Amino acid sequence: MSGYFKYSDSVRRLIYTTNPIESLHRQIRKFTKTKGAFTSINALYKLVYCAIKKIEDKWTMPLRNWALTISQIDVFFPGRLKETLR
Repeated sequence: MSGYFKYSDSVRRLIYTTNPIESLHRQIRKFTKTKGAFTSINALYKLVYCAIKKIEDKWTMPLRNWALTISQIDVFFPGRLKETLR
């Protein structure tokens, strides 16, 4: 059994969603997968640029149940969190 499953759902969600490269790639792919072909490389660049601008709005949103999640992380890893995170 994986050590990943010993954590609560909220902690697992945080672990799963914090890989920024994979997350950005997945979200850009949502925008580009419906297009069969691009008329030029500039058309692709424009679509990716617009996708990133739209994705940026979500980056500033607070995490769901942050207080609960951070307290559970503190239980799993005592003494590792800085006071500024709480």
